[in-house]
Amino acid sequence: MADILTPVMDFLNYTNLPEQIRHVEVKGLFTNPWFLVPFIAQLGWWFYKQALNSIVCTGLALGVWYFTGTSYAQGLVINGQLQLSKVLPVAGVGIVVLVVLVYLFFIRSD
Repeated sequence: MADILTPVMDFLNYTNLPEQIRHVEVKGLFTNPWFLVPFIAQLGWWFYKQALNSIVCTGLALGVWYFTGTSYAQGLVINGQLQLSKVLPVAGVGIVVLVVLVYLFFIRSD
């Protein structure tokens, strides 16, 4: 299994994709028409097709992405030490996201 993932990880490290994602300027991204027009078109298509699962997953992904950029999330690890007082709320948010996804994909019938 590790042999399959090695080329993918090499590609990600070669392209510096994780670092590029970390340094995305959100305001600039959502004011750039080259991103905004296809993004709105995709959301419009999903509304037209009534693809609630896709809309909710996109919203959850944007919400988690926004949360990881907040000062609260940045303060989880200070000087290499995990701040235990902040772990429980983050775990609670993660559990809520997982519950919503399980409900959408396994419990709710489309």
